[in-house]
Amino acid sequence: MPSMNELVRQHTALDDSDLEWLHLLVSEWQLLSDLSFADLVLWVPTRDGTRYVSVAQMRPNTGPTSYQDDMVGHLVPRGRRPLLDAALDEGRIVREGDPEWREEVPVRVESIPVRREGRVLGVIARNTNLLTVRTPSRLELTYLQSASDLAQMIAAGSFPFPDQQVDMDASPRVGDGLIRLDADGVVQYASPNALSAYHRLGLASDLVGQDLGQTTAELAPSRGPVDEALAKVASGWAPREFEIEANDGVIQLRAIPLKPKGTRIGSLVLLRDVTELRRRERELITKDATIREIHHRVKNNLQTVAALLRLQARRIESERGRAALEEAVRRVGSIAIVHETLSQNLDERVEFDEIADRVLAMVAEISPGKVTGRRTGRFGILDAEVATPLSMVLTEVLQNALEHGFREGDTGTVEVSAVRGGTSKDARLLVTVQDDGVGLPPGFDARTAGNLGLQIVRTLVEGELGGSFDMVPAPERGCQVLLDIPVRAQK
Repeated sequence: MPSMNELVRQHTALDDSDLEWLHLLVSEWQLLSDLSFADLVLWVPTRDGTRYVSVAQMRPNTGPTSYQDDMVGHLVPRGRRPLLDAALDEGRIVREGDPEWREEVPVRVESIPVRREGRVLGVIARNTNLLTVRTPSRLELTYLQSASDLAQMIAAGSFPFPDQQVDMDASPRVGDGLIRLDADGVVQYASPNALSAYHRLGLASDLVGQDLGQTTAELAPSRGPVDEALAKVASGWAPREFEIEANDGVIQLRAIPLKPKGTRIGSLVLLRDVTELRRRERELITKDATIREIHHRVKNNLQTVAALLRLQARRIESERGRAALEEAVRRVGSIAIVHETLSQNLDERVEFDEIADRVLAMVAEISPGKVTGRRTGRFGILDAEVATPLSMVLTEVLQNALEHGFREGDTGTVEVSAVRGGTSKDARLLVTVQDDGVGLPPGFDARTAGNLGLQIVRTLVEGELGGSFDMVPAPERGCQVLLDIPVRAQK
């Protein structure tokens, strides 16, 4: 299905600012669809004025649909749907005409012009399935009246509100709870869900007849001058979203002023009980903080262990013993770097490029000569269960290259390159560590070498990371270590 951007740019003469207005309208029109119990289809005249193209469609959550098929992308000649022509030409809401019959279902069709800065950009066709029509309840009458007011505001160009960007996934919807206010902010109607939400805040009486702003401010904990602002917002004087927390309950509210003829006649207040949602969010925040604190403490403990090993190494007279302890210090240090990075993140994933650079700098300190290290390519974001063993592998490989590839006084380079590849289902990380040192001894086989560092590398890469490891002569001079590791695709 083509996008609205594609359809508008391909078939119409609307500019980018007009398209932005249509996007703003479409982001809000679920509200109109639910209040109307009707399907909405947005028709825009084509560039030559001979046809209409449907660029967006919305089905109601509150009633049966009138369209079983998707309408987006359909082209209709001008003249085939007289209500569209009348709404576009006259700039008014058109309701005349008998119901249409679609697949033995009667459908009432209305047309609402979409106006922006005095120009009619297109027409919304509002299609109501009449098969289940019955005597409307008080709630349904309130919905329909509110829908009529919003339709008039769309036709006048005063809705949606251009300075208010609404996240419809997080914003309250019609079915969550609805309150209708008069021009003075007094409640005319409150849906059962809305009343239950206010009871959650501690309200003991009915809402109808009460000043919603004053009632809301009285329920909220005393916050000084903020109470007056809260009362104003809850009275629906301006399009705003806010939350109120009281009596262990949290209610999210959205105020929508109604100005069908340019003068405010009242407001709609949509609300939703988000108590459990906020409680879970707080638990997650607490959990995240706890995890970061654990990583921080683990990092501190590892640094303490490294300091003790370093202190012990200074007291050992044996050269081999001292070298072994210094290797252990670097191994512990590489793990500590990962935990330090994790302690600063909100999730268990890390940007590994920073870790690789720090490991490279740490290992370069043992260089017997003037050997420089550099990194090319990007490791990207890795899960903690990959980052920790990979940091140790990188430490061992670099340490092995510097200790065995270069002699005292040598100059050279050790380069770490990383490439992410593969598909989303089979993402791979290819790491190459190449030096220009003396190279591998004759007959060397990485799979059978008894070096402790290489044994650690094999165990971590093949056992823990599920990848492959090999050491081969570099194309020109020196040694090349090849790592192929499966990773989760980046997002």
